[in-house]
Amino acid sequence: MRFATRMLITQLVTVVAVVAVCSTVFGWISVQQLRASAEQSALNIARTLAEDPDVQRRVAFYSADPGTPSAAELKDDDLQRIAQDVTARTGALFVVVTDDHGIRLAHPRPEQLGERVSTGYRQALAGHEVVAWETGTLGESARAKVPVFPVGGGEPIGEVSVGFERASVFSNLPLLLGGIAVAAAAALLLAAIASALVRRRFTRLTLDLQPEELVALVQNQAAVLDGVGDGVVAVDPKGTVRVCNRAAERMLGADAVGRPLATLGLDAELLDAARRRDGVETVIGGRVAFLDVHPVVRNGRDLGEVIVLRDRTDVEALAARLASVQAMTEALRVQRHEFANRMHVAAGLLDAQRAPDARAFLGDLLARGAVDPAVPGIERVPDAFLQSVLGAKADAARERGVQLRVSEDTLVTGGVLAVEDVAAVLGNLVDNAVQAARSAPKPWVEVGLFADGAELVMTIADSGAGVGEGVDPFLRGERTGLDPDAVHGRGFGLALSRDLARRRGGDVWVIDRGGPDGGAVFGARIPDALESHREDDA
Repeated sequence: MRFATRMLITQLVTVVAVVAVCSTVFGWISVQQLRASAEQSALNIARTLAEDPDVQRRVAFYSADPGTPSAAELKDDDLQRIAQDVTARTGALFVVVTDDHGIRLAHPRPEQLGERVSTGYRQALAGHEVVAWETGTLGESARAKVPVFPVGGGEPIGEVSVGFERASVFSNLPLLLGGIAVAAAAALLLAAIASALVRRRFTRLTLDLQPEELVALVQNQAAVLDGVGDGVVAVDPKGTVRVCNRAAERMLGADAVGRPLATLGLDAELLDAARRRDGVETVIGGRVAFLDVHPVVRNGRDLGEVIVLRDRTDVEALAARLASVQAMTEALRVQRHEFANRMHVAAGLLDAQRAPDARAFLGDLLARGAVDPAVPGIERVPDAFLQSVLGAKADAARERGVQLRVSEDTLVTGGVLAVEDVAAVLGNLVDNAVQAARSAPKPWVEVGLFADGAELVMTIADSGAGVGEGVDPFLRGERTGLDPDAVHGRGFGLALSRDLARRRGGDVWVIDRGGPDGGAVFGARIPDALESHREDDA
């Protein structure tokens, strides 16, 4: 039996038990009320008769007579007539009047007049009012006995007893019980309908899953969501976040559960773009993220969407590093090829017995370096790695009509240790400057490299139009639809360079925004990037 069915049956059994108990209590209360009403009516009638002066005088007359009156004498007495009239008007079973010896002075059956009553009368003659259910000559009845006092007061001289037949007392009981039964049936019907609706609602809300399935689902969900590195956000059809794993919370920078999706920086336009393009790359919380949206449908019912956030910051940084290293490698390969060619020339001169020419050729190589300086001022940079990076960037800049040069005040001592980070930061800054200088009348980019202990400081200047006021050059933009000619703050290069530098305790900043008279100047500082750090430790 399914859980929803068990829940329905349990609810119905509970309701039936409650209705049965309530019906029993209400039935008992109704019986007690009818009994109390009959007893009170009998008591009120008996009190009224006992206080009637005519009744008091006639009872006093018979009580004063030491003899016992006959039935024939009492039959035509006013006391009998009064009792019969009250019985007829009130619907009582009987109205009995006795003297101080319990002799019937009035009775529904005339033949029993003058006889002693069959039930107790001494409590009433003692001055007490008595209400009880008793069985007498006329059967069981609810009766009240009230003492009769003489006119003017004194000791009781008799009693008035009024009774109502049991059948008449409970004549309305079937109607009351019928009403209770109808109410109970209506309650059961409403309970059955409500239970069925609750079962249907429960089935819809739980997608007809059993409790043990829900428990397993929650456990599996927690294990999966917290076990993946991607951010996962589940949104209901109204746009409210219902599930958000830790990775997503770190990227969004807040506890997103229960909040509207629009308040987390994921607006409708961005989500629509992700749906149309099978994912978009954007910036969330200062991190480059790939946003993917998947609708969730079960049994034809729209349950919302699942948004997957993949942190691409490290990937972008690694790609930038690899690009710089690749460019450096290509430059080294070209230099090696050129160096091999020149060694072949020297070897040929020696083979041809032209030692003076070979000596002059090698001397020229020693004076000019292994290869022709493709970057003006490259001799100021003794590190082979930095030479290779600048040489590769210079080749790429020449292809775009931009000259790359090294500043005259460049001074670097020691080799580079943080190869990947230096290549990525320097390469991105140079690429940004080359892009900016392309449109200048005299396109050039100047690189300054300085050693401050183990710290490498770089300055990159260009002849472009500079960075406009109010423009944040480090603001990440979307790659989708990126203008290929955009510079200074378009895309991810500058932001990634700053991130890489800050991870090592350094920074990348704007030294001069430039303007009509000159381009922008960017600065970068990378701690523990040079070999002199080792020397200091030694």
